[in-house]
Amino acid sequence: MTADSSSILSGVAAYYSARLALHGATAQGVDWNGQASHEVRHRQFLRLLNGDLEASVLDLGCGFGDFLRFLRLGGFRGRFVGYDVAPDMIAEALRQHGEGADRHWRVGTVPDEAADFAIASGVFNVKGDIPIDTWANYVHDTVDLLAQVGRRGFAFNVLSLSSDPDRQRPDLYYADPSETLSRCLQRYGRSVALLQDYGLYEFTIIVRRS
Repeated sequence: MTADSSSILSGVAAYYSARLALHGATAQGVDWNGQASHEVRHRQFLRLLNGDLEASVLDLGCGFGDFLRFLRLGGFRGRFVGYDVAPDMIAEALRQHGEGADRHWRVGTVPDEAADFAIASGVFNVKGDIPIDTWANYVHDTVDLLAQVGRRGFAFNVLSLSSDPDRQRPDLYYADPSETLSRCLQRYGRSVALLQDYGLYEFTIIVRRS
């Protein structure tokens, strides 16, 4: 781990632990505006699973495990493993969902296992005062990691640079949708989808493997 990545991860852990302490196990506790938009984000990742209710899923930056709740309500029965850099988040996930053969929770950022599908939701948004170039490298490294651990595919979301300029904040990271799509096509193959039609100031990338 480089000094930059260590600084980023310690800052991320502190930020989200503070949000959880302030708002509890809610959408605001993982820094979303509300539960409605949180559900909208969850639904975009269903495109990756493509109706496979038995597939295994790895959630990098899982928070308190709300994506597992969402999947189970939809009939998902596969194995789920959540990773988060904030120990408080993992403790809350364990409290809410428990541990079992079909669900596991890990404190960390580099998975030591693979799954059919890997996702990361919201983990690239809050850069704080980290320089944009440094944060962009962190984003690229993390997406490469998702590609390594998602055997059949992976997906992630990120705030869009095409958002209204007056709504953009200096402590948040915004990516160019077309540049992100191009990078993924070059690095991960041709089966890549860009989703940005779901009404939020962000986009989701879906990468599938044959």
